[in-house]
Amino acid sequence: MNELSGDRITTGIEKTIFRVQNHRVMLDSHLAMLYGVKTKALLQSVKRNLPRFPEDFMFQLTRNEERSLRSQFVTSKKERGGRRYLPYVFTEQGVAMLSSVLHSEKAIRVNIAMMRAFVKLRRAMSTTQRLTQKLDELEDKIKTHDNDILAIFEAIRQLMKSPEPPRHRIGFHP
Repeated sequence: MNELSGDRITTGIEKTIFRVQNHRVMLDSHLAMLYGVKTKALLQSVKRNLPRFPEDFMFQLTRNEERSLRSQFVTSKKERGGRRYLPYVFTEQGVAMLSSVLHSEKAIRVNIAMMRAFVKLRRAMSTTQRLTQKLDELEDKIKTHDNDILAIFEAIRQLMKSPEPPRHRIGFHP
């Protein structure tokens, strides 16, 4: 990552945001890569400032959560010298708090790009929710229109029926 600005970077960051425990989060390893530091160094900085990172800012994944995310990103295997502990994830607030822990110019630029990515995702979610609501409203309208259209067709069928021939009345006609 040479340049940390523009939509290209924001789009790249969006791909590293996952949904875990009803939170949009980023993995510690992805954040470390973006900041240009080792994951261990990032987590050491965080642990030196642990009061700034309550559980709703940062938490460690469970085994099941890690397994379900594994298909979405590449992880290293323990037997090949990779990670030996469950990864930590950071919510949007945790990512914002990282800027107070990491003080480099690159950290500032990366943080700005990440905040923009989270805002972009929030807007997309809002648009999706509005579209879902509009589709539900349209579906309700269509259901009532279907009944109205069926009634119109029935009325047209009644009008199209050939009239019964006039009956000759029996008896005296004045």
